[in-house]
Amino acid sequence: MQRYLSLLLFLVLVLGGGLLIGYATLPGAWYASLVKPSFNPPNWVFAPAWTILYVLIAFAGWRIWQIEPAGAAMKIWGVQLVLNFLWSPTFFGAKMMGPALVVIVLLLASILLFIARAWNRDRLSGWLFVPYAAWVAFATVLNASLLWLN
Repeated sequence: MQRYLSLLLFLVLVLGGGLLIGYATLPGAWYASLVKPSFNPPNWVFAPAWTILYVLIAFAGWRIWQIEPAGAAMKIWGVQLVLNFLWSPTFFGAKMMGPALVVIVLLLASILLFIARAWNRDRLSGWLFVPYAAWVAFATVLNASLLWLN
């Protein structure tokens, strides 16, 4: 029972934190006014994509925490979560696309590092981060394109 309670806590932390930050920093009129690249997805795509990704992030973190709660992979997991939660307030809240690009590049690096560290400890945790890495790589290109165009 305690095992599933800890999973619930991971889900609340990641999904709850991500959704709260998302609602607190909605794109709004500023983002709507930006010149966007042709590959910019419609706004409705972001909420379901991030909801799924946050569940994967929580589950991977929970699995690694079960194996090695104070290990390097868990520390990297924590760093990526902080960077993830920092990006929206930097980009949408402060409207600072340059610093947001730095944050998202560091986020992508931490995701890839987590995959590498988790791979030999719990391959499933590594695989759970692969869609996240792909999405953040795309978001990095999108952030850079928005900076370039605006």
